[in-house]
Amino acid sequence: MQLTDAGLSFVTERHLGTLSTVGRDGRTHAVPVGFTWRDGVVRVIGSRGSQKFVNAQRSGRASVSSVDGARWISFEGPARLLTDAESVALGVALYTERYREPRPNPERGVLEIVVERVLASRGLRAEN
Repeated sequence: MQLTDAGLSFVTERHLGTLSTVGRDGRTHAVPVGFTWRDGVVRVIGSRGSQKFVNAQRSGRASVSSVDGARWISFEGPARLLTDAESVALGVALYTERYREPRPNPERGVLEIVVERVLASRGLRAEN
């Protein structure tokens, strides 16, 4: 999925997003998160046992949306939780670039969403 220069700028500016997953009971579980986007993959760092990660592992899918005034973007696709040191280090490095260095967390994992679809306000997504 291609983003315009404005879209690339939007996903590097400091905006929080909302991660949406489906709970065991079928209800939507939506929580605020910091997220990064690079090369068609959205990453969210957090604690391995968190409900958002448990839900994403169970269903294998997730979406992240971000809004700033009239500008908005939403990414969705298959999701997987990675806990190996290299994947977590990349997730932390990208998060640090966009937001700030996160606090130490020995239980940290990184949720990777391989983006299948991007919805966005005019000018953020390249038309195919």
